[in-house]
Amino acid sequence: MFKELPNHITREQEARPVAAPRRIALVELFTTAGLALSTAIAVTAVSIGIARADVLGTVAKGDSAPFAIGLFIGLLFAAMGGLTAIVAVGPRQD
Repeated sequence: MFKELPNHITREQEARPVAAPRRIALVELFTTAGLALSTAIAVTAVSIGIARADVLGTVAKGDSAPFAIGLFIGLLFAAMGGLTAIVAVGPRQD
């Protein structure tokens, strides 16, 4: 059931230096830290934008149709994402 690997592939893997996984782990650590920092900055910017926009106060005073349309589109996107996640759970049939 399993295929034998050619000799040149196994020799290259055995000859790989030990420090390579440490370098890769360090790069992954920096990438993760950068992603976390970028996410925190984005969340802060969006929160400040929402606070300054005063969306709920505006909706309470005026027409609520744009808010309802935006809410519907947001829920539609969430439903599409959930459906995609449910369908994508199965293994690929290649």
